[in-house]
Amino acid sequence: MSIPKYNEIMPNFLRYLDTNGEQKFRSLEQPLAIEFGLSDEQVAQKYDSGNGTIFLDRISWALSYLTNSGLTERPRRGIYKNTDKAQAFINKSSEEIQQFVKEQMAIRAAELKTIKAEQGVDDDRSELLPTGDQTPQEVLNTAYESIRQSTYDQIIDTVLSKTPTEFESLVVKLMERMGYGGQVKNAGSVTQTTNDGGIDGIIKEDILGLGKIHIQAKRYARSNTVGREEVQKFVGALAVAQSNKGVFITTSSYSAGAIAYAESLNGTNNLVLINGEQLAKYVYDYSLGMQTKQHIEIKEMDSDFWDAMQNNLKES
Repeated sequence: MSIPKYNEIMPNFLRYLDTNGEQKFRSLEQPLAIEFGLSDEQVAQKYDSGNGTIFLDRISWALSYLTNSGLTERPRRGIYKNTDKAQAFINKSSEEIQQFVKEQMAIRAAELKTIKAEQGVDDDRSELLPTGDQTPQEVLNTAYESIRQSTYDQIIDTVLSKTPTEFESLVVKLMERMGYGGQVKNAGSVTQTTNDGGIDGIIKEDILGLGKIHIQAKRYARSNTVGREEVQKFVGALAVAQSNKGVFITTSSYSAGAIAYAESLNGTNNLVLINGEQLAKYVYDYSLGMQTKQHIEIKEMDSDFWDAMQNNLKES
């Protein structure tokens, strides 16, 4: 089974608390994972952005929505339980619970806005209402990945607009930016076009140049495919250069035969194939010719700090 969405978790959440009573937040992860039949790998799976594990994030937002709508509450530090209101929703569907949560949170947001208006305070914030099956974290991650993918496309478009020589220089700079060549000054170099012997660039791995990485760079249109024959020719060029370390980089892709051939070398040659998508990702991740446009800082409350404060048990 795939990892359930936050709204799919809510009915199970309410039923589990109804059966087992008060629970700590982190203690809910494992029993819910078992109930949904998730593997350890699924429970540990992280967002591509690295911002936390997916399942725990969805549990967190399910709990947040349930608490904000009055179906669950926190009686003590780090402890959650159902409210009396939750009893009517124990056997409701995720769609019914989600609709109730959305209505209650909209009411809450309207009340807060009215209070602030009466106080003469402008409040144009938009409430994080549950409108679909994605948590706000997932919406943010989706937007983030969409922006990255768009930038990847721009990188390849720009590379294709440059000369082959500029592309060769780019990939050598990229290898250096990625740490190959270590502390060797001017470790990377582009070979002479007229007599490169099938080698477009070289990275020295040590000061004496005893270890070298040879590079083949092909600036091809996206629709082109690098075939097995071209990869074999590069391996032959490595043999002539008495090298067993090679990186073949293209702006396009590789055929299945080319990939199978590279994988069949079995260590006789350390050959890495980098396609256009991977190339763009490395350029982006290692900030080669890139600049940071915007930082977004997201904070969450420190539960240890706030829960250490004494609660007001009197009715307000």
